[in-house]
Amino acid sequence: MLQSSDYSYNPKSNAPASNPNPNPNAYNPVKTVTAPVDQATIGRTLVIKGEISGSEALYIDGRVEGKILMPESRVTIGRNGKVDASIQAREVVVMGKVSGNIECSDRVDIRSEGSVTGDISTVRISVEDGAALKGGIQVRNEQKHKEVQAQTQANAPSELQKAMAATASA
Repeated sequence: MLQSSDYSYNPKSNAPASNPNPNPNAYNPVKTVTAPVDQATIGRTLVIKGEISGSEALYIDGRVEGKILMPESRVTIGRNGKVDASIQAREVVVMGKVSGNIECSDRVDIRSEGSVTGDISTVRISVEDGAALKGGIQVRNEQKHKEVQAQTQANAPSELQKAMAATASA
């Protein structure tokens, strides 16, 4: 019986047998150890109306209407993407069309083929030649933004306790 060289047996190999399958001719794919890509994709033909929220990166090549809430992640609008929504994310990359306000905790990147109609609030912004932008831009100071977030988080427990005390006494 002929066998291809891919399945040849080398009795002098020092490597331990990793195939517990007793059938030496069975195909056993090699498992690679890589980090999974934590990115969701909305394909070209998909239309989503409503609210999208999550903590993984999002790539939009279809159409989205509503709200996109990804405060810890990157949102990328692909060349075919059309977004009629407000976007709240850590980072936004626009290669398609966005109609709506964008609020970023880190950066907005509008590529040459991208188009944004709406207000942008961010710490850093990049607009390439050829990009279209219609709306207001607010560039915040990163240090002040972090101080406001820390103060809000520090006050949140006391406000929660006051609210619970008020409802308990009522």
